[in-house]
Amino acid sequence: MRTILTINAGSSSIKFALFDGGAELQRLFRGSIARIGAEAELEFEPAGAAATRRPLAAADRTAAVTELIRFLEGRPEARQWSAVAHRIVHGGPKYYAPQRLDAALIEALRALSPFDPEHMPQEIELAEIFRQRFPDVPQVACFDTAFHHDLPRVAQLLPLPRRYAERGVRRYGFHGLSYAYLMQRLERLAGPAAARGRVVLAHLGNGASLAAVRDRRPVDTSMAFTPTAGLPMSTRSGDLDPGLGWYLARIEGLDPKGFHHMVNSESGLLGISETSSDMRDLLQREATDERAREAVTLFCYQTRKWIGAFAAALGGLDTLVFSGGIGEHAAPVRARICAGLEFLGVRIDALRNDRHADIISVADGPVAVRVIPTDEEQLMAQLA
Repeated sequence: MRTILTINAGSSSIKFALFDGGAELQRLFRGSIARIGAEAELEFEPAGAAATRRPLAAADRTAAVTELIRFLEGRPEARQWSAVAHRIVHGGPKYYAPQRLDAALIEALRALSPFDPEHMPQEIELAEIFRQRFPDVPQVACFDTAFHHDLPRVAQLLPLPRRYAERGVRRYGFHGLSYAYLMQRLERLAGPAAARGRVVLAHLGNGASLAAVRDRRPVDTSMAFTPTAGLPMSTRSGDLDPGLGWYLARIEGLDPKGFHHMVNSESGLLGISETSSDMRDLLQREATDERAREAVTLFCYQTRKWIGAFAAALGGLDTLVFSGGIGEHAAPVRARICAGLEFLGVRIDALRNDRHADIISVADGPVAVRVIPTDEEQLMAQLA
């Protein structure tokens, strides 16, 4: 049996899954290690069975990786992997097709780390550990920027001096593994005509972005050179006035490192609410907490603005897809985002939305509004 292990590393978590890579991919199990550096916890879910959780004595990422490898080696399904697929956030201007993770690529990715210092070092470290521990197993890099590689030139360009574009400074876009999977699912669920239409994909989770797609090809996306751009997210600011950095440097002495930390780790929903970066918490508190209410309102407002902008870029809208943890599970957020988009033909059915139906738009609506759970790991297994 050909089995493919997928590794999806975040700043404080590691997701993993194992697939039977036969004629049709079948997931054998999935799991995650969350809250690395705090009260780490391992969640494990075999196919067809309920998930189990147990605490881990993992004080840091290295300890968490050690625990993960020990756990995986103890699973009978995982004793002989055919390949390990790693999610790599940034491929820069050069890497977009899946690549064999060898020593040369590891060094090239280290050189790209300044493009995304929040994710790349951890992902490279994890890939290196797996390469050393399992030298005979092919390791494959799957790039999150790949889906957006062929953005139109006008969408790639950032309005900076030309010399920076020559150094690779451009709009890259992220969540590409999710978007590639969602387009596959859209075609399977709605047919080729829907996939060739004017589609806006909304991946709304701790990290949040949107992508505009026409004729299966990317037209634009909200994230840019780094994943900090675009929508306000759980702790990321999204788009800001560039002059703010200089202003804060003058009035607070905030240096570039401090500014980077603020816009990535202290802003977004957490910054506005001052209480939580989790949309679930904010929805529970908004009736009595104005800050929570404003955080939810801002998130919905900005998402609605991006959908309108992308409809303009596409010349209209045929399908709107919600995905990600918020997009799949937060019915009130979907409803508020769609409210006011009636001029585009977006009209949702409140009962369908509350039930998290696959299609939440009204039966005769000109725009199909869908909820499609994403599966980056399955796409990674396909690419490996």
